[in-house]
Amino acid sequence: MDHALLRAFVAVAEAQSFSLAAQSLHLTQPAISKRIASLEAELEQRLFDRVGHDVYLTPAGKTLLPRAQQLLLDMQDTATAIRNLSGRVEGVLRIATSHHIGLRRLPRILREFTLRYPQVTLEFDFLDSEQAFHEVGQGQRELAIITLPGTSSESVEAIPIWRERLLPCVHREHPLAKLNRVSIEQLASHRAVLLGGHTFTQQRVNTQLASLGLELGETTSSTYLEAIAMLVTAGQGWALLPDIMITDDLKALKLQPMIQVERALGVVHHRNRSLSNAAKAMIEMLTSS
Repeated sequence: MDHALLRAFVAVAEAQSFSLAAQSLHLTQPAISKRIASLEAELEQRLFDRVGHDVYLTPAGKTLLPRAQQLLLDMQDTATAIRNLSGRVEGVLRIATSHHIGLRRLPRILREFTLRYPQVTLEFDFLDSEQAFHEVGQGQRELAIITLPGTSSESVEAIPIWRERLLPCVHREHPLAKLNRVSIEQLASHRAVLLGGHTFTQQRVNTQLASLGLELGETTSSTYLEAIAMLVTAGQGWALLPDIMITDDLKALKLQPMIQVERALGVVHHRNRSLSNAAKAMIEMLTSS
């Protein structure tokens, strides 16, 4: 089976859309449709059912998908291993990262990397840490620089680079900012601004809050720490923010007992995939930063 046909099939299956698959592969929709038709003719099986604007895998498509994904990964892994023999650090290095890390941790490191390895083109996708971790585990991404999960994974190697403490804070004009000490009960009586419950960070926070028996009252949430910091600065409530984000407009609260939440940020890659020389160089620079 032709590599290009398999790529088109996997792209349509994962996007559940011919038009989105065409965009991801920088092809026209007729070109994608032609490749799928060629693959169906070769296998003598229909791979997709088209119902209105929706696209569904047929039983044959469901059987082919994991095998096609594995074949593409093996071909990519083989090509990477052979290119690495040259010893050159070059090519395109595509990395997934979170907004927080991309904006606050990476600029200096990326500048140094670019100066040292000018033949490498860096491409970045901003994703939730959880999605990026999943895609690395599926072999869909070579590297991600993200908030690390609290548990280990058989398929993903996680290398801690930074540690952050999350501190309870409010705007300096918030009522809690006037208190020298804040009890858990006082904190719970004010609105909390939280990350979404599915995030690695909020899972750590929930564990800590539960251990203190803290039952939150009114809450609001956001996907991004930057948005949470904005809401806290606007006086919308209290939040647990990394110490690196606590500006002069915010005040860290002294709680009794103290909420202690730490998280690790780092780089992840698949344990069983060959890394490009560029990816190896990036990991080395991150670990030595």
